[in-house]
This record gives sequence, C-alpha cells and structure tokens, in this order.
Amino acid sequence: MTAPQIFTPEYYRRMRELEDRGWWNAAMRDVGDLLLATASLPPAGMLVDVGCGSGQTMSWFLERHRPWRAIGLDVATEGVRAAVSLGVTAIRASALALPLPTACADLVITLDVVQHLPLNRGDATALGEMRRVLRPGGWLLLRTNAQSFPRAEDDPEFNFHKYEPDELHGKLEAAGFRVHRLSRLNALMGLAEIPRELRAQRTQQSEYHGILATPKPEPALARSLKRGWLRLEGRAVRAGWRLPLGRTILALCQA
Repeated sequence: MTAPQIFTPEYYRRMRELEDRGWWNAAMRDVGDLLLATASLPPAGMLVDVGCGSGQTMSWFLERHRPWRAIGLDVATEGVRAAVSLGVTAIRASALALPLPTACADLVITLDVVQHLPLNRGDATALGEMRRVLRPGGWLLLRTNAQSFPRAEDDPEFNFHKYEPDELHGKLEAAGFRVHRLSRLNALMGLAEIPRELRAQRTQQSEYHGILATPKPEPALARSLKRGWLRLEGRAVRAGWRLPLGRTILALCQA
C-alpha cells in the first residue's frame, strides 16, 4: 500500500494521528524543549511556524510559553484547515515568500519543510526569508531529513532532498544565521526505517516515499524506552555533541 504523499488530505490525517499518538513525535518535542532551553527566548514574543502542517507544533509551544503569540503558514489548504481547527492562527502561504513584515518574529520553527522546497535553491530562498522576518538575536529551530542508508537521490517530482550536515550548516550560515547546534539525530531508532524504505524503493518509482510510519498501539514500556532513548540523544546534542549517525538533522541557530 502506497504511503500518503505530501499535501494530500490523507497525509495530514496521518500526520495528526502520529503527532497525537506517536512516540517519535513526542520525543522530538522533548528534544525541541531541550534545545530551546539553551536559547535566550524572551518571556513573551512572536513565533512563526513555517510549514505548520496540522498546527500541533504551535499548540505544543504555546502551552509552554503562554504569553507568546504564534502564526503558522503552510502551502497546503488542508494543513491550514487542520491547524485552524486546533484554535491556532494559520494562513496559506509559501516558505519562499513569507507574507510577514521584516524583523517581526522572535522565533521561527520549521519542521520537515526545507527538504520539500524547489531544488533550484528553494531552500536558500526560504532560509533567507526566515532570517528576514526574525528580529536581531531571534532564533531558528529547524528539522529536516538527513542523508543515510539507503541513500536517496534528489526527487524532482516532489522536490525532495536529503541533507548532509555540513551542507545544511553552510546554507544556514550563507543565509546569515549563527549555528549554535546542528547534529544528526534519531540514530538508533532510525534503523527501523531501513526495511520500510528498502521495501518502498522496490515498489515505488519515486525517491520520496511519503509518510511510511503508521500509528499503531504499542506497549507503554516500549514507547517510554524509545522516547527516552531519543531524549538521550537530544541531551547529547544540547551539550554540543555532533552525532555521526541519524536519519534526522536538528539545528538551533540565531539571527
């Protein structure tokens, strides 16, 4: 069965289920908390979520930072609809041209977005826009796909690209960011993705395979152990380690 492709209604349904119930998403929020705790965020400010998807990231952040305000942007109507249904503010817009004033944000979060931008420097354009809307000293928390095994070539149909850490580091600096933390992540648990991606390579023509993970019930102990391991990796990254393995890259940068 083909995995849901990006921007489809089924993609956002699957995303909401995974964000609500999946251990990986919960663990990634834990890691986000760990990294943002090292940033000098003001008591109140403005968050811009670029590629907000179903709006869960804004809800998660605002629960922890109640004086803050937030706006999400997504290119897909389905994503905006899903975010608004959670009670957060979201508008339809492209990461390539953010419809926001210069220096209006204290924090930009963008998760699993830059790998789906046009391959002809779309990521550079979007990073420049994120830098533009941040106030001096503002922060960027970025997550994207890391090149790993099986290696994936660029996919022009879905504008899909997997990054090497040094490549992403260079693009962030070129956009005007100071990189405080940047590392691979999801090393051990990413091994579970290898069989699924190998199967997808045999059955699909595209290098982009959609959302392969499926929400499924797991024993509480298994979920807790997996979440704890990923949180342990996050603590290492917070301490300044640059992990050599992992299917995800997480970066914390300052404007």
